[in-house]
Amino acid sequence: MLPNPYRPGAGMSPAYLAGRDNTINEAQNILQAINYGYSARSVVYYGLRGVGKTVLLNYIENLADEMDLPSEYMEIAERDRSFQYQMALHIYKLINRLSLLKNIESHIKKALSILKAFTIKYGCDDISIEVNPANGISDTGNLANDMTELFLALGVIAQKQNKGVVLFIDEIQYIKDDEFEALMEAIHRTNQKNYPIVIFSAGLPKIAKIAGDVKSYAERLFDFIEIDSLNNEEAKLALIEPAKRFQINYTDEAINKIIEITQGYPYFLQEYGKWVWECKKEESIIDIKIVNKAYDKFEQSLDKAFFKVRHDRATAREIEFMTAMVACEKLPCSTKEIANIMGESIQAISPLRAQLIHKGFIYAAKRGEVDFTVPQFDKYLKRVYNS
Repeated sequence: MLPNPYRPGAGMSPAYLAGRDNTINEAQNILQAINYGYSARSVVYYGLRGVGKTVLLNYIENLADEMDLPSEYMEIAERDRSFQYQMALHIYKLINRLSLLKNIESHIKKALSILKAFTIKYGCDDISIEVNPANGISDTGNLANDMTELFLALGVIAQKQNKGVVLFIDEIQYIKDDEFEALMEAIHRTNQKNYPIVIFSAGLPKIAKIAGDVKSYAERLFDFIEIDSLNNEEAKLALIEPAKRFQINYTDEAINKIIEITQGYPYFLQEYGKWVWECKKEESIIDIKIVNKAYDKFEQSLDKAFFKVRHDRATAREIEFMTAMVACEKLPCSTKEIANIMGESIQAISPLRAQLIHKGFIYAAKRGEVDFTVPQFDKYLKRVYNS
């Protein structure tokens, strides 16, 4: 029996990564620049759930590994240890990796002293560092100052080693404002010093607004790149190429039907492809009959996993808000229209709107309008509440 070449999953790389060539080439150029000791602008990939942002981060991390660039990967959880803790841990690991040459021993000691002070001040005391704190360097109590000192210390070592350093940050929308401000000030200062440190991050669409609200120069500090669904040609490749390896082909009608249903969203393409493969049995041609046969399993799989796990995190009032969104004529819809459907004032539902944005259910698509961060979540809510 042939293995299934389609791989739906959170951040799981597909057998064929379609439609991201330009984005990957740009990332490769950035890695090459810092590999030669130059500074580079950091990147924020943003988009809806299931478009492949984490897949991109993982792919670029592999490129960094191939160049032997020291890198660290971190994911910010909605409820987890502090960002400061994670950052201190990963910078500690990077310093250890860079500490190979005897002639930069003094810089290593200074960096570890700063890190020690940082971990003491911000409660990361389970990181073992055998150096006394450098008094007054990174224990001021001002997070932006202290994180900047930490990045500068790392930057000096990277520059002395003539080696770039890469940090990957996933789910960056969960970062707190003061932490994001501290991170941006640290990056800004290391850029000014031309240190070869770069950050690749990924988050939901709201991250661009959050960054702009925190720092007015955010758009100059980060390159904000939207990751969207695949166009028809790219979506075809995502389906056709994995099957080609096993001499399995699709009819045009079958391909077009899958693209119509999935709207080119990478996760949906992988999920549908998985069930089509299961339903084809020993057939060497995947036709419209097989695609139609696989549809129910595809939909049920999305409902039970992709949609339900998100739905179950919402309160009854939040669900009321979202079902009102579904009742709008079209998405994105205005807060005013949602309030009218709910029979409440805009002021009364504003806290609900803020909660849903914070939890990552919706985002402000335009001024005064909201949409779902999960593709086709409106269709799922219709199936659940209108059945």
